[in-house]
Amino acid sequence: MNTRPPARPGPDGADADRGLLRGLLRLVVLVALVGAIALAGATYGPALVDEIDEFDDVDEIEVGTQPSPSSDPPPTGEDDPEVTDPDDPNESSYETDVETVVSEDVEEFVHAEVNDRRADHDLEAIDWDGTVASVSRAHSADMADREYFAHTNPDGEQPYDRFSDVEDYCQGYGENIAMTWVDRPVEQSGDDGTVEHQTAEGLAEGLVNQWMNSTDHREAILEENVPHGWDRGGVGVYVADDGQVFATHNFCHEW
Repeated sequence: MNTRPPARPGPDGADADRGLLRGLLRLVVLVALVGAIALAGATYGPALVDEIDEFDDVDEIEVGTQPSPSSDPPPTGEDDPEVTDPDDPNESSYETDVETVVSEDVEEFVHAEVNDRRADHDLEAIDWDGTVASVSRAHSADMADREYFAHTNPDGEQPYDRFSDVEDYCQGYGENIAMTWVDRPVEQSGDDGTVEHQTAEGLAEGLVNQWMNSTDHREAILEENVPHGWDRGGVGVYVADDGQVFATHNFCHEW
């Protein structure tokens, strides 16, 4: 695929050309399909283990010893971008018995973990983009506030619309989303056991494991079956007051 930026429309017929361009882009860009929530039967979406109807065959849930507090997250860069989503909630957190899990730390750990997984497959690291992260964070908070879990919000807006509304510089995009909990036992992705996320570092690893154990999400991270590679991206995490966590990772190929 030719990844050179297409010519931008001039003043004559601008609206029509922009609409056509948007339609063409939607045909060629990848939006990684999100898996259904575990209650709908997906094997990689975690469910709370205290939902007894879903775990009739579990006699006893073993919870391991408390983990060590998180190490210092690797810096991402561009913490204060010039352009942000007006609905970006900024930082959110939840206090566990081990540490206060801060959304910004989780985002940095996820970004580093994704790049580690890419390096394992000889792929270059994705640069952190603060604006893309802000759009991602706003979507995560919106899913929590309006109680849905999808790429398309209740207003019918999709990732491309959210990017265009904030800063129209993504030629192609991909989006992975995930939902889990902190401080409660949940199903462990890719395993028959359970896990309880009590640290930012552990939560980040769990989120990336969810994506890597799902074909569509894994393909987005590893640039498989996509028309072009990613050059930047941003992670947005929102931690609700009850410990529910929503995460959005947007990948971007700039104009």
